[in-house]
Amino acid sequence: MRAYGRRHRRWSRRNPQPLLLVPDEPLLIVGLAAIGRALFRYRSGLAPFSSGLALAVTGRLLHHTHTDAWPVVAVVTALAALAAGLRGMPWGLARAEERVYAATASAVAGGWLAAATALGPGRPPLPTVLLVSVVALGIPWWTHRRRRARVRVDRVIHAWPNIADTIGLDGARVMSAVVDTWGWRARMKLRPGQSVEDVVSRVPAIESALGTRPGAVRVEQDPSHAGRCTMRVLAVDPHAGAIPWPGPTARSLADPIELGVFEDATPVRVPLLRRHALIGGTTDSGKSGVLNVVLGNLAACSGVVLWGIDLKGGMELRPWAPCLARLATTPDEATRLLADAVAVLDARAHAAGHENTRVWEPTPAAPALVIVIDEYAELADTAPAAVPYAESVARRGRALAVDLLVATQRPTQKAMGGGALRSQMSVRVCLRVRERRDVDLVLDKGMLAAGWHAHTLDAPGKFYVLADGHSQPRRARAFLVTDDLVRATAARYADQRPDLDPLSQAAIENEPRAIDPPPKTADDPEQVLLTLLAEAPNDGLTIPELIDATGMRRTWIYDRLQALAAAGSARQVTRGRWRA
Repeated sequence: MRAYGRRHRRWSRRNPQPLLLVPDEPLLIVGLAAIGRALFRYRSGLAPFSSGLALAVTGRLLHHTHTDAWPVVAVVTALAALAAGLRGMPWGLARAEERVYAATASAVAGGWLAAATALGPGRPPLPTVLLVSVVALGIPWWTHRRRRARVRVDRVIHAWPNIADTIGLDGARVMSAVVDTWGWRARMKLRPGQSVEDVVSRVPAIESALGTRPGAVRVEQDPSHAGRCTMRVLAVDPHAGAIPWPGPTARSLADPIELGVFEDATPVRVPLLRRHALIGGTTDSGKSGVLNVVLGNLAACSGVVLWGIDLKGGMELRPWAPCLARLATTPDEATRLLADAVAVLDARAHAAGHENTRVWEPTPAAPALVIVIDEYAELADTAPAAVPYAESVARRGRALAVDLLVATQRPTQKAMGGGALRSQMSVRVCLRVRERRDVDLVLDKGMLAAGWHAHTLDAPGKFYVLADGHSQPRRARAFLVTDDLVRATAARYADQRPDLDPLSQAAIENEPRAIDPPPKTADDPEQVLLTLLAEAPNDGLTIPELIDATGMRRTWIYDRLQALAAAGSARQVTRGRWRA
């Protein structure tokens, strides 16, 4: 008997028997539930038939209870068809063909309902008319791309828990989703302990799980909640083609400048009043295009004087020469121009001190001064005497309306003067870069990990912007400014350019500057730092002591100490203590 039991178990393992599951509910209920689930799943495709059935039921009820109400139904039908055909209504029918379809469907449905109310839904030929109308109006509905996209999104939301577990975002759930022109976007709630950085790091896995093209998924932080984010999936790249420049939109430096458009078609508006700007990107990334957009708007501003530095023989800035009060194309001219800018700074600062004013308000009579430097690294290499002047303008120029607009291919610490000038740039425009680490060089440390993936930008003119009001990594594309537009804009506003105010002009004429670097003063934080290190005790000075004495930030202190240590002018006595 025991041997028989062993043989039976071995036979059972080799020949498994089919398992029959008998539900607890009756088979009729199970079948109805399955049919209900199928109807719910395909509810979008069955909407025309559902609407026809609803019309038939409503027509029978109205015919039996309110036969004389058909004029009211006709009037409501006319109003509904008119409202459906109007543009700008709350339901968002922006396209003309969608409005025509909505108006036609409303008119047919309301007209049939009015006839069914008066005559009865079974009166020939009303049943035939209803069936033909359902099929005829259903064909555009079934083939409409937005409806099909909505169906795909619903299926993604239904499958998202399994997708999230697969890609390592277990517990994250989709709260809502909206289909738009270019794709769809969803609001996500993350599991406690997860952050938007976790989602950003898994963007390639999300694209693979959703079956999209590479680079189609965007992730943005919810500004009101650290545990929520917005995921945007682009079925079509809205920036695949160039965007023509509509012309200047700013009329004064206080007006934000429109650089281009984001992927949701909203404009990129950046303020430049009392702000320095940095435009960075590799070769053929579109720096000249962004620079032309900014110059086109500044040329139309009545309270701005433009100076330019282009050490490539004026190749980039020469077309704007009619609107430039000065254009430097040699190292000596660049140094002289920046020295004159420092003279303007000193004169305006002296006048502001006497008048007890804190900022210089630009007007056509007292305009702001914007200095445009194309390829700053070239300036730092060929005209090192100009670098201290540029750093002085960067540190002191914002309150006095003397701003810098700098474009460069790779703003390294060496090229940007040890970071002293780059740290003053409050507006950063980052186009395509070659290496991932260059993202942090153009924008700031930690931006790459936060989702500012400028190394993945795939077309000239695409960029990220970091400025006031733009703290999320949103892709944008700059307007395309053709050479003909540059010449036309420069010629149009050449006669409207203001002159420097008498105070600034007198400072340039009466106090000419030499080509040598400006002398260090007691107020210069670099000179103060050198003096402190030279007079420091044997055990050195701490970083907080240097910060208090110079008034500069900790990052600036560390950058200058590292530069001085590399040059052999300073050393670290012990941990955190320095001396000359």
